[in-house]
Amino acid sequence: MSRVILHKELFDFDSQVRKSFPVVCGVDEAGRGPLAGDVYAAAVVLNDGVMIDYLNDSKKLSEKRREELFGVIKEKAEAYCIASASVDEIDTLNILNAAMLAMKRAVEGLGLLPDTALIDGNKAPELLCPARTVVKGDALSASIAAASVLAKVARDRYMRELAEKYPEYCFDQHKGYGTKLHYEMIEKYGISPVHRRTFLKKLYDEK
Repeated sequence: MSRVILHKELFDFDSQVRKSFPVVCGVDEAGRGPLAGDVYAAAVVLNDGVMIDYLNDSKKLSEKRREELFGVIKEKAEAYCIASASVDEIDTLNILNAAMLAMKRAVEGLGLLPDTALIDGNKAPELLCPARTVVKGDALSASIAAASVLAKVARDRYMRELAEKYPEYCFDQHKGYGTKLHYEMIEKYGISPVHRRTFLKKLYDEK
């Protein structure tokens, strides 16, 4: 019989924040590094006392576990929203600003105004509520970890959809990241409409 794992310290972190800000929103993004596809973000509000077994930084979880947690988080969250910024917005604004835009959209789509937003990383988008950056927050805060799972799973599902539309690029295997296989497919088939041209400027100019 497998042992259920609860990372209680993540929930304790949020509980401390709630002493000053009762409604806490965790925010994280997924897909800043890939060569293709939109960048995703999620915002999650968990009520005090809510515990979710196995919840952790999405990078520390298997794909199967993330998929399982995706439904649990949506069920247990007081509010959540998943948003994105497009490839065109990434190429126009740059990836950092596009990621901030996706985060802003996620928070604004919650349907409630948090007392504070905990943002993974060292830069926060402009929000209507106070925001606090938390470096490596997805490994420290339960609400940020929950947001990291929602953003990661949603983006992976989106990349699998792109794989059906553009099967030659094998997006379902590398999720758009710059793997050897991905570069080989770009060399063979060229740059697709869902590739970030600013990320592939040298290759694009050569084409």
